[in-house]
Amino acid sequence: MATSKIKKGDTVRVIAGKDLGKEGKVTSVDVKNHKVVVEGINKVTKHTKPSMANQNGGIVEAEAALDISNVMLVVDGKTTRVGFKVEDGKKVRVAKKTGKAID
Repeated sequence: MATSKIKKGDTVRVIAGKDLGKEGKVTSVDVKNHKVVVEGINKVTKHTKPSMANQNGGIVEAEAALDISNVMLVVDGKTTRVGFKVEDGKKVRVAKKTGKAID
């Protein structure tokens, strides 16, 4: 399986869509479907039925998944593409703009 260029906990900036230009932290990554969930980005309202967990039900606001191609990694306040390099026998992510190792 290929290594994902964006991982959970990374700071990303949205480069396409209704939340263009906003930044947030990645809360989950779905590598199989090429989706990411970013906190505070792509908010949607969901209508929930009353259940044991949520007694009242009602309208709940939550973050929906974005396509991974619509976000870009932020390193040192600047967006950058991600590459890979082998250092000391380990594969590490590298910021293309600065050449610094990310992990």
